[in-house]
Amino acid sequence: MGRIRQVYIKRVAISLLEKHKDEFTPDFEQNKKKIEEFIEVNSKKVRNRIAGYVTHLATPKKEKNEEES
Repeated sequence: MGRIRQVYIKRVAISLLEKHKDEFTPDFEQNKKKIEEFIEVNSKKVRNRIAGYVTHLATPKKEKNEEES
């Protein structure tokens, strides 16, 4: 089973995506740097968790038909 993300991680990530949708990519390292520009995060762990969730949301989803092929 996977880990469950805390609500504030999700809330911050979703609000950042709504405000700066074009700035984020499926690349984790770039998203980490962008998050440092947009908000002030006190710890690397929280920054990385937000960047990971933003990366997860910014990655395009594959259609089920493509996966079956």
